[in-house]
Amino acid sequence: MAEPAHFDAIVIGAGAAGLFCAGAAGQRGLKVLLVDLSEKIGEKIRISGGGRCNFTNRDLDPRAPHKHFLGDNAQFCRSALSRYTPQDFITLVQKHGIPFHEKHKGQLFGDRSAEDFIRMLVAECDAGGVTRWQPCAVREVAALDGPEPSGARFRVTTDHGVVSAHHVVIATGGLSIPKIGATDFGYRIARQFGLRIVDPRPALVPLTFDGDSWAPYAQLAGLALPVAIETGDKKNRTVFHEDLLFTHRGLSGPAVLQISSYWREGQPIRIDLAPDIDLQRELLRAKATSRKLIANELAAHVPSRLADAWVQQDAAWQRPINEATDKALTALADRLTHWTLVPSGTEGYRKAEVTAGGVDTRDLSSQTLESKQPGLFFIGEVVDVTGWLGGYNFQWAWASAWACAQGMATRA
Repeated sequence: MAEPAHFDAIVIGAGAAGLFCAGAAGQRGLKVLLVDLSEKIGEKIRISGGGRCNFTNRDLDPRAPHKHFLGDNAQFCRSALSRYTPQDFITLVQKHGIPFHEKHKGQLFGDRSAEDFIRMLVAECDAGGVTRWQPCAVREVAALDGPEPSGARFRVTTDHGVVSAHHVVIATGGLSIPKIGATDFGYRIARQFGLRIVDPRPALVPLTFDGDSWAPYAQLAGLALPVAIETGDKKNRTVFHEDLLFTHRGLSGPAVLQISSYWREGQPIRIDLAPDIDLQRELLRAKATSRKLIANELAAHVPSRLADAWVQQDAAWQRPINEATDKALTALADRLTHWTLVPSGTEGYRKAEVTAGGVDTRDLSSQTLESKQPGLFFIGEVVDVTGWLGGYNFQWAWASAWACAQGMATRA
C-alpha cells in the first residue's frame, strides 16, 4: 500500500483565515495543502460588506483588544493583533492594486467588489505553491502514535485520498450562515482532541420580540434612526451609538447587531431614541409656544412615523401640546429616551454575521494559535474571539492566520 502524500501543513477551511494562513505558510517555505468542503471558496468574504468586503478597521487598538473584541479572555487576541496590524493588511491590499475607501468609524471597504480580495488571497496561495482541493470533505483527522520519518504527526482522510502532515490548521469558522456551508466541524475536532469549547451563540445578529408585545412597533418596519443602545448592569454596561432599524419581527441595524454580541437571554436592552437632545426640555419649551399636536412637535426631533406610533400608546399624548400636563410630557420623553425592553431571542445563525464562543483560548497559544495537541492549530472565527461590527472580525482572521503561519514556519 502506497504511503499517503505528505505535507508540512494541511489547512482545513478556505475562508478568510484559511486562505491567508495557507498563502503565508507557503511563502515561508512550507508545503501546504488547503482543503475546503465548498465548491466556491471565500463565500463569507464574497457576501461581506454588502458585496464590497469591509476588510479591516483603522481604529483597532491592539494595546486594548478588549475594547473591540469579546470572549472569555478578551486579552488573548492581543499578541496576534499587535504583530499583524490593519496597516499590514492594507499594505498587502495596496500591493495588489485593490482600490478601497474608508467609511465612518475606521471601516475600510473595497471600491469595487469582494471578489478582488478573494482573487488576492488566491494569488497569495499561488505565490506560496499551495495545493488546493475543493470541493473536498475531510472525513477524519487522526493523530499518529509518534512522528513518522517524514515528520508527520497527523493522518487526514479526505474525499481525495489520505494525506499526512506535520501540522493541521482548523480554519472552518463558526455556525453562522449555514446556507453558505457553515458547520460544527471545528468544534468536533476540538472536542476529539480534548479541547474545551465555550458554548457558541449567534452574534452580530438581529433581535426578535414576541408577536403581541411587538405589535405596536411592527408598523415601523423599515424605519432607521441613530440611537444610543445599551445592555448589562452598572459594572458591565456596554453602550453603542449607531443606527437602529425596525423590522417586522424586532430590531436590527448596526446598533442592534453590536449590542447583540453582549446581550444574554432574559436581559433587557435600553434604547435612547433621541440621544443628541434633551427631549423633555424641548417638549416643555414647545408647550409654552405651540398649539400643535404632541405628535407634530415630537416629529421635529424623531422621525414622524416613530412620533405617530409613540403617542398612540397613551391618550394623554394624543392632544395639542399646550393642553398636555408637564407630567405627561415628561413621561413621553422618558419613554422615548429610556425605552427598556427584553428581546425574546435572536434571528439565529441564519442571520448572524459571526459566531461568538468557540474553542476555549485557555487551550491555545496566544503566540501561535497552537492547541494543547502538538501540531494542531485553530484560527479565525472557530476560536472564542469575536470582534465588533466594522472589519474587526476580518482583522482577527488575518492576524490569527499570520501568527499561525509564523509559528509553523519557525517550527519547520
